[in-house]
Amino acid sequence: MTDFLEALLRGLGTGSVYALLALGFVIIYKATGVISFSQPALMLSGAVIASYVAPAIGFVLFTGLAFFISLGAAALITACIALVVERTAIRPMVGRPVFVVAIITIGLDIAIRVVASGFIGLGARPIANPWGLERMTLLGLRVQERHLVMVATLVVVVAVLTWFYRYTRYGLAMRAAAFDQEAALTQGVSVGSVFALSWAMAGALAAIAGTLLATSAGVDRQLWLVALVALPAIILGGLDSLEGAVIGGLAVGVVEALVGSYQRDLAPWLGENFAVVSPYVLMLVVLLAKPYGIFGTAEVRRV
Repeated sequence: MTDFLEALLRGLGTGSVYALLALGFVIIYKATGVISFSQPALMLSGAVIASYVAPAIGFVLFTGLAFFISLGAAALITACIALVVERTAIRPMVGRPVFVVAIITIGLDIAIRVVASGFIGLGARPIANPWGLERMTLLGLRVQERHLVMVATLVVVVAVLTWFYRYTRYGLAMRAAAFDQEAALTQGVSVGSVFALSWAMAGALAAIAGTLLATSAGVDRQLWLVALVALPAIILGGLDSLEGAVIGGLAVGVVEALVGSYQRDLAPWLGENFAVVSPYVLMLVVLLAKPYGIFGTAEVRRV
């Protein structure tokens, strides 16, 4: 039972990062109707920025404070990068087919990753943080401190987003544009500003997720691959559901951790690395029962 609960906590920690990435995907999709495949590159860029900022300020601040300042700086700078990308590459494509815009985001992802990889070098760049792989005892369970930080970060982000969407003018504008862009325009909502803000928010979330992931082994050129696991999370949760993104990310993290802990003993015939593909198996199982995801909005079209 102890092993199960420890695997569950580990899965919730990793799943929190997946949920942060999934939130970025969903925010852009709700605002623009496009799945942005540039999120992996923004995640890598944010982690790279944090790896440079933390040492630069670590000489005058203790490690914990330096890490959180670098995390905030990475989120802010990556949000600006995402904003520039939206203004220069995505905004001119307004009115074009969604497929065309999606292909452009793939190209942007490759271009940004190439530039970010140039700042990494051949090895992995470490990110100074006060946890590393240290473990602590929580209710009799051994858990990595960084996993608790990941869960706590997700809770804070969800609380801030909830407040933003419910009680701020810009949050209301984003909700209106997500519901009906033409109706929002007639009510004076600047849909272009909504597009830009959604990209900036998604970039900041990607940077936070990437930086938290890099606390284990540093920033390497393959870090962006983790963002691909967020795709099953948003699909099984629902492409247009923020709640689904959170629950989907946590579910994927838990399933991945449990499969990694027990599959070797219970089903060794599945292979050594079945945990890597378990999120996609979970996605397929959910889609068989709920084609639009657990919390996704079903679309009805006349033919």
